[in-house]
Amino acid sequence: MLTANAVLWRHWQTLRNDRWLPQHGATAADLQAWCTQAQRWALLDADLPGLPAWAERAHGTLFRQQHILVLSTRPSVEQGHHALAQGASGYAHALTPTKALNHILETIAHGGIWTGRALLERLLADVGERLPPVESPWHEAAWTAALTARERMVAERAALGRSNGDIAQELNITERTVRAHLSATFEKLQVSDRLQLALKVHGISR
Repeated sequence: MLTANAVLWRHWQTLRNDRWLPQHGATAADLQAWCTQAQRWALLDADLPGLPAWAERAHGTLFRQQHILVLSTRPSVEQGHHALAQGASGYAHALTPTKALNHILETIAHGGIWTGRALLERLLADVGERLPPVESPWHEAAWTAALTARERMVAERAALGRSNGDIAQELNITERTVRAHLSATFEKLQVSDRLQLALKVHGISR
């Protein structure tokens, strides 16, 4: 847990249990040292002294070698976008309650990426802008083979960043039904979040 902020350190220590054993670091050099020691998990204060500016994209090497959850007392879509683009496993508010923080870490431990809705929509928009034109219709793509027609329709829209409410309104179904279709789709496609779903739908991952 990397922070020079005593309040954050006290708050993050409440995660202590059989799975998470907090260790305190207070400088960017500590993150580098933990990487060489094969420490795989870190909560990183986005305002840690000595960190390069997020827009400089100088964190990538360390982030690719560790599970880094970047936490900010002043979260913004722009900062979160830079953090995730460099390989952070998640981005959230630094004072997120302990129960929710634990859930975030468990999500990351199971291969997920944690982000808020606004940031997710920004990431999905970036994915869409960088993709080559789709050569075949959605219903002919390999990822659709195991899905029902309705699950495909929901997955297509979720992969474009649409909210559950928007999808429900467009398909004239309830949000509960949208959630059920997404849950079934995640299981069938072996993905754990919407970003992974988007990469699968767009053919970036298999």
